[in-house]
Amino acid sequence: MRVDHVSYAAEHDGLRATAERLAKQIGVDPVDGGVHPRFGTRNVILPLAHERYVEIVECLDHPASDKAPFGQAVRARSEAGGGWLGWVVSVDDIRTVEKRLGRESAPGNRHRPDGVELRWRQLGIKGLMSDPQLPYYVQWEDGGLHPSVGATTAVTIGALEIAGHRDRVTEWLGLPPGQTSSVIDFTFVAPHGTPGLLSVTFDTPTGPVVI
Repeated sequence: MRVDHVSYAAEHDGLRATAERLAKQIGVDPVDGGVHPRFGTRNVILPLAHERYVEIVECLDHPASDKAPFGQAVRARSEAGGGWLGWVVSVDDIRTVEKRLGRESAPGNRHRPDGVELRWRQLGIKGLMSDPQLPYYVQWEDGGLHPSVGATTAVTIGALEIAGHRDRVTEWLGLPPGQTSSVIDFTFVAPHGTPGLLSVTFDTPTGPVVI
């Protein structure tokens, strides 16, 4: 189990402008990620080192975005001005998570502009709205197509600041958050309002950047 990526909902000026702004801040090149047909969303990827990435996502004008929990969460966050949506951990066998939590995973897929389809299974998406301090889980079908593949940057995720409770996240993960990465620091602060991911610190060649 390891931290896989962090998700950011597009701000009022839209997906492209938001992605370009974040990419410039941390010094990486954005990549058009394509469309999630099941969720009614589309994204731009910021590939990072250590097989991680940033996902900037927005809703499409499509009925799926009103029905799928992920689409609902993205729409709500964007309508509130955009910002950090949540964090995600990857696992090799999501069946072990299903058994421990007593929940079933669901399929996910994304069509890239080059025609390649990425597939995965995911669990915990509804928590993006009900308790967004908790990460959701993914198991990639083909690790060779992971969104970080081809990254040429040295930029990494250095720290996550989360409004929430370490014990609650530990219970959800089945282990302390710090064990999901040997290089990412976790800071928890008492939530004033909705829990969730407050900020991400990126380690860049020119120094840390906090978004």
